[in-house]
Amino acid sequence: MPQMEKRKRRGLFARKRVRRGPGQSQARGQSRGQGVRPLAAGRMDLPFLLLTLLLTIMGLVMLFSASFPSANYESGDPAYYLKRQGLFALLGLAAMLAMARMDYHRLRGMTKILMYVSVFLLALVLVPGVGITQNGATRWLGKAGVLTFQPSEIAKLAIIVYFADSISKKKNLMENFKYGVRPYILILGFFAGLMLLEPHLSGTILIVGTGIVLMIVGGLDKRWIIGGVSGVAAVGLIYVKLVEAGIISYGADRIRMWKDPWIDALDEGYQMCQSLIAIGSGGLTGVGLGKGRQKFLYLPEEHNDFIFAVVCEELGLIGATLVMLVFALLILRGFWVALQARDRFGALLVVGIMTQISLQTFLNIAVVSGLVPATGISLPFFSYGGTALALQLFEMGIVLSVSRQIPAPRGG
Repeated sequence: MPQMEKRKRRGLFARKRVRRGPGQSQARGQSRGQGVRPLAAGRMDLPFLLLTLLLTIMGLVMLFSASFPSANYESGDPAYYLKRQGLFALLGLAAMLAMARMDYHRLRGMTKILMYVSVFLLALVLVPGVGITQNGATRWLGKAGVLTFQPSEIAKLAIIVYFADSISKKKNLMENFKYGVRPYILILGFFAGLMLLEPHLSGTILIVGTGIVLMIVGGLDKRWIIGGVSGVAAVGLIYVKLVEAGIISYGADRIRMWKDPWIDALDEGYQMCQSLIAIGSGGLTGVGLGKGRQKFLYLPEEHNDFIFAVVCEELGLIGATLVMLVFALLILRGFWVALQARDRFGALLVVGIMTQISLQTFLNIAVVSGLVPATGISLPFFSYGGTALALQLFEMGIVLSVSRQIPAPRGG
């Protein structure tokens, strides 16, 4: 009888151990750093979603206003650019919603694939006869006039996902040079080298800047932060001095025209001068949506890198400030999502994405207004570029996916 009693008890306890609830098994898996990850089941962050949709709509409206003269002149269809951008916007929104409903932890399994694909495409751009050259730079793949894309857009996402995945697993190791500094600097240097060969200075700045911010947020030692910032500042200063001395030719005209574009207003400084004229013509309230004059073949790249100049001309200081305010709200809300994220991987993903968007927005507006030399950088959600818009919306979907797993407040 006592032995029978023991067997019954053992069987009872065995059944209890096997029948763990989903919450218990999940907690056990997470405590080991592996196992089943939670599926995205909460509500996506509504303010972030609405701000994203608002910027997308505003971007399409301003793109049509800025592009219809050149579109009519080039193709006979004033809505040519709007139709193409609208199609990619729909594809991007579909990708955003699909990603928002996925568990963002699945991206961990795509890190190496994204890195290999981006390196392959960046190298493919440099192959003679394969890459598409425009304005002295070879940055595009595809078929000119039909469908082109910049591999650098995929590289930006690859760096964010890889760094977020790798750094989130290291924690205190980020303070160590061997594990927290050297591997990431080598990766950033490799990508920067490939992109500078195109050359693509603005893309290099975005990738390196985003990677460094992720390293800092991930727990980089203060000594390396101070040393890195000092090093970047020193390299930038040396580069400018070498350009001014004529030792380096790339970027020399841009720096000279940045200092004073009016010394050659009909040639090298033409674009910057027309941009400043457009901004100044807008005044406080603008000349009216669709009524701008600089887009009528005066301002180059009016529907692309310099679309913000058209915004300033047609909407004025008030309208341009409102556009910048919406961007600021989106960026701040994104960082709020990062602060509330349930794990380091989600937080780092959102920090990387929002850092990239904020850097790109700031640099574009700074270039258009003459604050920094021209670097050929587009304005997110506004500038013409279908694949870039689709990828930006997909990245917004990643932020929304992270927001769906924000832990509920205690006692709420």
